[in-house]
Order: sequence, then structure tokens, then C-alpha cells
Amino acid sequence: MSAISVRLPESLHKKLRHLTVQDEISMNQFIVSAVAEKVAVYYADEIFTERAARGKTKKLSDVLQQVRKRPADEHDAL
Repeated sequence: MSAISVRLPESLHKKLRHLTVQDEISMNQFIVSAVAEKVAVYYADEIFTERAARGKTKKLSDVLQQVRKRPADEHDAL
């Protein structure tokens, strides 16, 4: 595990402290979770591209053929 020192503006530090006290977690836990979430966003495109490359068009077509033809639900209609 690595350790880093981060400088935060006082206003952000106060908000962070408030959130972590409210949620009963450490600032470290909150920051690790926030960084992990941000990193996941950056790698999402890469992950989806990799999964798409493993997909089979024929299998997708077979599955889609099983979908009933009916109008979209009212809340799903464009």
C-alpha cells in the first residue's frame, strides 16, 4: 500500500470532514472510494471495448430474434 500527502483547500476539507463524520467512515476510506470511482470512469471505455471484441454478432442476433415485437412502454417511448 502506498501513502501520499494531499493538500486540500480548507473549505473542501471541512466538507469532507462533515461527510465522513455523517457517514461514520474515515477520510481515508472516503478518498480511496472517490479515487477508485474516478479511475473506473477513465477505464470504462477500455473495458467495454474489450468486452465488445469478445462478443459474437451471431449470438446477439439469435437473442434479439427472441424478443417479442411490441410497442415500447409509455415511459420508454421516444
